[in-house]
Amino acid sequence: MIGRLNHVAIAVPDLEAATATYRDVLGAKVSDPVPQPAHGVTVVFVELPNTKIELLHPLGEKSPIQGFLDKNASGGIHHVCYEVDDIVAARDKLKTEGMRVLGDGEPKIGAHDKPVLFLHPKDFNGTLVELEQA
Repeated sequence: MIGRLNHVAIAVPDLEAATATYRDVLGAKVSDPVPQPAHGVTVVFVELPNTKIELLHPLGEKSPIQGFLDKNASGGIHHVCYEVDDIVAARDKLKTEGMRVLGDGEPKIGAHDKPVLFLHPKDFNGTLVELEQA
């Protein structure tokens, strides 16, 4: 069902500093910051030859990332994102297997302008999983 690893998301308390680390210290190509008001985050994508790193920073007072940073002041890995060919078929199969889809269970448009869903971390060994339609 799952395809390639699309990205690993890292919540960061200082987006400019994190971007500079990846760009200036590690020599990676990084995107400009992209506000995602529907998700309460600002993102920067770090392009790698085989995948991406998504730097997440809170946008607005109700950002879900702020809660994560309140518990993890230095930041840390927030979620992993896998590609699927058909997000609705993947969701339906996962639900029949007893997996929990977060939110209302309907795909939302994510940072890549593609449908995404999040799966409950308790069903995936403590890891928040995002599925993105390829």
